[in-house]
Amino acid sequence: MIDFINQYMIPALVLGSIYALGAIGVSMIFAILRFAHFAHGDLMAVGAYIGLLVVWMLEATPIGEWPINRQLIIALPLAFAGTAVCAILIDRLFYKPFRRAKSMIVVVIASFGVALMLRSLIQLFFGVDVINYADGIQFPVTYFQPVRILERHIYIVFGAIMLMLALHYMLTRTRTGKAMRAMSDDADLARVSGINTERVVMWTWILGAGLVAIAGVFLGMDTRLVPTMGWDMLLSVFAAAILGGLGQPYGAIAGGLIIGTLEEFSTYPWFGDTPFISPDYKTAVAFGIMILVLIFRPQGIFRGKVL
Repeated sequence: MIDFINQYMIPALVLGSIYALGAIGVSMIFAILRFAHFAHGDLMAVGAYIGLLVVWMLEATPIGEWPINRQLIIALPLAFAGTAVCAILIDRLFYKPFRRAKSMIVVVIASFGVALMLRSLIQLFFGVDVINYADGIQFPVTYFQPVRILERHIYIVFGAIMLMLALHYMLTRTRTGKAMRAMSDDADLARVSGINTERVVMWTWILGAGLVAIAGVFLGMDTRLVPTMGWDMLLSVFAAAILGGLGQPYGAIAGGLIIGTLEEFSTYPWFGDTPFISPDYKTAVAFGIMILVLIFRPQGIFRGKVL
């Protein structure tokens, strides 16, 4: 039982937290702007590499002697802000001119182009090789023995919970959050009611891009950095958003945790001594779930919008 917790349950919670942060942005962008943003995964990579730049800059300061996980905590706000600015510029340059198009498929195609550009820029400046935030082996903390929890996993799960709580407060207690919910329900009615829809769009990009940037830093903490890291996660992130219900941030959280759990649990040797599904193919679990949801319950668990 302890081995199951250490090798499957804890990684499932960590992976689910990363998926949830990414899926929130997908869900919010679809709710407000009504299109599937296929460059969202590459914004995750942008956030991860901004975090890497911050770590490199901190090496020349006394903070550079801190453990890498604590340095990355300092990098999180900068990754959030830098990726949010990048997303706003992308919206102004590539998406806003097509926002009034008869079909949003034009914007969807534009998002594919943006994804390729972002990935190419990362490869241009950082190369194509795998990069780690820090070399060496990190050992589990000793407070929870025999449960083996790495320090970075505590930061990832705790950070994700705090961000989700902050998002809940923002959506339910602030004027901007209420305006976002109103525009999600009916954009034209929100505009007639005097809501500044362009401001709502800007905040949607700030929150969506900022959260996926932090997800990228968390993913880099848990694995490694490679220019395609966001693209590789995009299918699972979309599956989480669709499962929870597009346009429903709380559904995205639930969907992320469910997809992360099912992906990790699918590699457990349920029947015999070999993994039920090879770890190399566990993304197929997310794909299968997404197809089943689109066929049998396209509105998702929380009754979101339908593609």
